[in-house]
Amino acid sequence: MVGALYSETGATAFVERTQLNATRLAIEEINASGGVDGREVVLVSHDAQSDPARFASLAEALLDEERADLLIGCYMTNTRQAVVPVAERRGALLAYAACYEGFEYSPNVIYGGAVPNQHILMLARHLMNEPGKRFYLVGTRYTFPIESHRVLLTLIAERKGHALAERYVPLDVTRRELDQIVQDIRRKKPDVVFCTVVGRAASAFYELCAEAGLTADTTFASLTITEAEVAAMPPRLAEGHLTAATYFQSVDTPENRRFVRAYQARFGVRERLNAMAETAYAVTHLTLAAVARAGSAAPEAVRRELADMTFRAPQGEIRLDPENSHLYLWPRIGRVQADGQFQIIAEAAAPVKPDPYLINHTLEDWDGATPPEVLPLASGL
Repeated sequence: MVGALYSETGATAFVERTQLNATRLAIEEINASGGVDGREVVLVSHDAQSDPARFASLAEALLDEERADLLIGCYMTNTRQAVVPVAERRGALLAYAACYEGFEYSPNVIYGGAVPNQHILMLARHLMNEPGKRFYLVGTRYTFPIESHRVLLTLIAERKGHALAERYVPLDVTRRELDQIVQDIRRKKPDVVFCTVVGRAASAFYELCAEAGLTADTTFASLTITEAEVAAMPPRLAEGHLTAATYFQSVDTPENRRFVRAYQARFGVRERLNAMAETAYAVTHLTLAAVARAGSAAPEAVRRELADMTFRAPQGEIRLDPENSHLYLWPRIGRVQADGQFQIIAEAAAPVKPDPYLINHTLEDWDGATPPEVLPLASGL
């Protein structure tokens, strides 16, 4: 039994529903291929309501009362941080299904999403192609935006850029509070607005920026504006926006074309994919394949099997780094098009080794073999 930890209501539900759907799709595919050791995988999920405390209580109930063998899910860092101690106390495994800020390790977690060297380094290098650029940073007040901003500020300083402001808003921020920040951006006239606002507030922030006339002449860049956020905005509002991620629906691989067809056939032809959904899909397939090989969902046994496995995910072939329980992934930069999809304007030539503690942190690290060369304007893998 797999316990899925996602929100179907609350501020981040529009993203987490896609993660849940992708997890469900992966398990259905696994069951269609014979399940795990010939047994059907049962998925159990309850609405976590975008509430970290509820994530923790649901994790306890799934493991203690419903006897789940492992947990898959979580989106925001504060929800993962609420669940990890639960998994550790019970000796259970959590397969984490989102990118995050790094600087964490637990033997009970398989970290399925990108860490800073797998998204923000490529984006910072792209944005800082000339010195002296002026940045305005705005995000939701929790760990991922704060830590992502810290990393970006270091990289900006390395290239002699300037940070004009660093602002944070609560998850339930009002439109009035957002507008105060937008007016400050208008006064300061940055070259780049780096946005890590998540949830429903992202759409409101972009609407206010457009109303203030900022979107025409200012570069907007993010790690968190995916196809899901773009779909929640008025048409063409985010056109031209840059996002760094390991997956976009437009990735041109046979595995992704199959993934998109299967997802839309199962959940609706108008449904859009995004990096969080792809992460959930890939980490579910990879983790359960390791469970099948190990004959156990014990964290140590699963990690041992994952050390010798690969999975052809929609983004490209991925594998676990046994040194840190994070995955080798494929960094990309995408630009939002009029139809809400992303044109991929740069991508890595090979999967990038995860560096969750950002030991090699300078932009120049991208010039060497690890991380690998970036391919600008690549058409596919």
